[in-house]
This record gives sequence, C-alpha cells and structure tokens, in this order.
Amino acid sequence: MDPSDPLDAVDRRILQVLQAQGRITYDELAARVSLSPSAALRRVKRLEDGGVISGYVALLAPERVGLGLTAYLTVRLEKHNDPQARSPLDLFAAAVQAWPEVIECVALSGDIDYLLRVVVQDMEHYSRFVMDTLLKHPAVRDCKTSFVLQRLKSTTALPL
Repeated sequence: MDPSDPLDAVDRRILQVLQAQGRITYDELAARVSLSPSAALRRVKRLEDGGVISGYVALLAPERVGLGLTAYLTVRLEKHNDPQARSPLDLFAAAVQAWPEVIECVALSGDIDYLLRVVVQDMEHYSRFVMDTLLKHPAVRDCKTSFVLQRLKSTTALPL
C-alpha cells in the first residue's frame, strides 16, 4: 500500500475492529463494517500486503507470566569521535536487540539518547539486568530509572 494512498472510512473501521478483536472471523468483521465477507477479506489482505497491518499477536498480562516489575529507563551513550570505530549508537542498537528484558526501545531527541521499557520478574532481576548487562555495555554512559507504580491506561490500539 502506497503511503500517499489514504485509508478510506471502511479501511479505518476494519482496522479499529481488528485492533480490538484480532481473532474475529471474516464473517463477523464483514458484518461489523457492512461488507461482504469476500470484500472484507480482500481489504484485510490489501492492508496486510501494504504493511498497514504488520502482524498479529496475543497480548499477555506481564504479572500473570511472572513479570511483575516494569521500568522505564533513560539511557545516555558515550560520544566517541573516532571515525574508524563503530558508532556507539550502532553498537547499542545492535546489543539491545538481544536483551529480552527490553520490550521497547526508542531513540529520543534532546539530552537522552534512548528510552527503554523493561519488564522483569522483580527488583533482583532488574538489578542484575542493569548492573550485569546495561551498564557493562561499552557505549552506555549512564541510565536513570522510573518504576511503574500503577498503570492508568495501556492500549496497543492506534487512534484512527
């Protein structure tokens, strides 16, 4: 799907339904968006092929699978100016892919280089991750942590 090709109202309704109920049948989806099942299927396939729908997942409750502590970490990296060496940003970006505790990592503008969302079993697990993994990475200069005390809103649905 071409990024310049805007989604029409039916595409948006389909996406809203699928964000709320990813396992809905095509018959149910078609009824909810006032299409035939074959037309709904064609539209969903077009949205998938165009990269608008990037995948389907089961969303898990972290606490129910033994991951009771969520933290947000701001990370600042060392600034190396050696043009022969790999960039600290590249080194960190590659390393973070292998850390299962990090479930989201975004590059930020401003004073902070990255924001990590980390999910772990408990404070001991968190401490091991920070001390033995994150802070031992050669590109990491420092990090600061904020722990989630209460989740007021949590959604994966985009505001369409």
